[in-house]
Amino acid sequence: MLITRVIRVLLTLLFLAPIPALASDLPRFLAALAPADLAPGADAFGPLREDVPVAPVLKGGETVAWAFLTSDFVGTTGYSGKPIHVIAAIDADAVLTGVKLVEHSEPIVLIGIPNSRMVALTEGYQGLDLKREAETGGEGHDLDIISGATVTIMVIDDSLVRAGLKVARALGLGGLSPATPEGPRREIDMGQTGTSDWFTLSGDGSVRRMTLDIGQVNAAFEATGDARATKRPEPGAPEDTFIDMHLALVSVPEIGRTLLGEAEYANLQNWLEPGEQAILVLGRGAYSFKGSGYVRGGIFDRIQLIQGDSAVRFFDRQQRRLGTVAATDAPAFSELDLFKIPADAEFDPAAPFRLQLLVQRAVGAVEKSFLTFDLGYRLPERFLLPAAAPVVVEDAGDEAAAKAALWQRIWKDRTVEIGILSAMLLLLTATFFFQFQATMNARVFYWFRIAYLTATLFFIGWYANAQLSVVNLMALAGSLRTGFSWDAFLLDPLVFIQWFAVAAALIFWGRGAYCGWLCPFGALQELTNKIARALRLPQWTLPWGLNERLWPVKYMIFLGLFGLSFVSIPLAETYAEVEPFKTAIILKFMRDWPFVVFALLLLLIGLFIERFYCRYLCPLGAALAIPARIRMFDWLRRYKDCGNPCQTCANECPVQAIHPTGEINPNECITCLHCQVLYQSEAKCPVVIRQIKRRARTGTVDPKLTLGHPPANHPNAKPQEAS
Repeated sequence: MLITRVIRVLLTLLFLAPIPALASDLPRFLAALAPADLAPGADAFGPLREDVPVAPVLKGGETVAWAFLTSDFVGTTGYSGKPIHVIAAIDADAVLTGVKLVEHSEPIVLIGIPNSRMVALTEGYQGLDLKREAETGGEGHDLDIISGATVTIMVIDDSLVRAGLKVARALGLGGLSPATPEGPRREIDMGQTGTSDWFTLSGDGSVRRMTLDIGQVNAAFEATGDARATKRPEPGAPEDTFIDMHLALVSVPEIGRTLLGEAEYANLQNWLEPGEQAILVLGRGAYSFKGSGYVRGGIFDRIQLIQGDSAVRFFDRQQRRLGTVAATDAPAFSELDLFKIPADAEFDPAAPFRLQLLVQRAVGAVEKSFLTFDLGYRLPERFLLPAAAPVVVEDAGDEAAAKAALWQRIWKDRTVEIGILSAMLLLLTATFFFQFQATMNARVFYWFRIAYLTATLFFIGWYANAQLSVVNLMALAGSLRTGFSWDAFLLDPLVFIQWFAVAAALIFWGRGAYCGWLCPFGALQELTNKIARALRLPQWTLPWGLNERLWPVKYMIFLGLFGLSFVSIPLAETYAEVEPFKTAIILKFMRDWPFVVFALLLLLIGLFIERFYCRYLCPLGAALAIPARIRMFDWLRRYKDCGNPCQTCANECPVQAIHPTGEINPNECITCLHCQVLYQSEAKCPVVIRQIKRRARTGTVDPKLTLGHPPANHPNAKPQEAS
């Protein structure tokens, strides 16, 4: 007991010992770079500034750009749990003049993907205009993704944009001013739940209006000096209405109830998630603020909401049509649409904003000329609570919010994949809970398992790249040691969900729930072995003594890797290549030939010895087997005859996890449930066959063989007598 407590204390100190904060590493990284790498023609770096951790990039003694390290300004923790260090340079116009990936510990990049691809992609951010990123909320560029490194790329992209904007604002580059609030943020008074009328709301500014006639629009295009646009004026009289557009913030109770009515306002409240707001846009006239482009592309390209240096564009899933304005004194409109402002847009309903209308005119077969007109909006003071005392917001809070926004965006983008994985997990859970019923029909269960493994291989593995790895556990150990944060683990939702499910399954069923059903490489081994059996390739069954002595190999591999991770995580990740998962699943065999040969060799052996890698070499399986000893239940049914004398299950177990004496080794069992199929087999199980014969002779049924009888090795079961 004393030794156990000492070990527990040592492990706690080892994992949780904090690492002291370090100063900027920018000078160290700059020493390995040439100035021209960050700005064309540059010949020197200046000293690090004291107020902002940036260094001037000099050309002939003149500052042409400022170099900065992204990890100095924002969190850049990647999938490995360690920062991804990127150096970028920004010029006076807030444009990135050069970008360099200088250091990272991402295992999939270190081992699976050539570093040159990551370097090339990172350097592709040269020329990124941060003024446009400020206007579009960080969405002014296309995001390139490398298969298998999605999380890493998104972290690099997010850190470059956010860090670049912080530097630009701190130095006043490109006209970007520091993002400091003028005062405390105001809050909407949600207690005002009455109703009003159109006249009152339009009079106090709750409903704002912009009217353009055809003469104004034609004059505006003429002012551009584009002769092609001037030659194609809008048809109609100059005083005819081009567009009459109204705007209202209907997530404010009184405004929403007045314009929408009680029923529609209730529907709006059900539609909006916490933190979301909604606007009502009304229009009439010759020009549509919606257009028809959203039907093809799903995005409303004629309007955008702008607040400060952030912009929100609306997608079709953020829009709903309104039948009519509930206020009886409201005019008639031809277009009535609700638009939802997402929570991650960081929209402040109490602050001024504008709805920008894009007016387009065809000037050629495919070319168009554009103008913009702004409809400004500010919520009347009567809807706002009194200003609160100023609150100092720490940078750490802003950084935490930014990190949370990143992983929330990733989860939102992968909603469909999350739904499919959740359905697979629910189906597997139901199968385990009702395994006796699921395994009644051997043929049906066989094809169910084949279908499930196929979905695991193609969806979880080759499509979603959500193969778990022992590297995940080493990253967890490293994060516990350096300061644990959920953010790095939430960046890959499918992997996170699987680990959560595995943790729960270890309590109920042991490691078999993952190893036998959810591991893509395990599924690949089993499916290829099924093909080999169909082709009548010989199957080798190892002698029991050899099989039993090979089991510890995977535990030794895991302990070796885990111990090595305390010395050097990158080195441990390199030796973790004993897992062929990256080669066969993540990279789909698109790697250097030694890795491909190793993976194919394991699969080749698996054609003759089913799941050879899982049984003897897999460090992840070993890692899961250790905590699986805490499982609370024993679900697999057994007869007293199992192992004495019957050896049917032991002989047919695909991974030889059943001892000759009949006991199932939970450390090696993959919960394939084949033994439960045999448990009910009228053709193979001697106990069942004997019962059938007795029933034929006497017409009686052994109550111990009826549905619901607990297995012989269940802790609450009484020993069964041999029939």
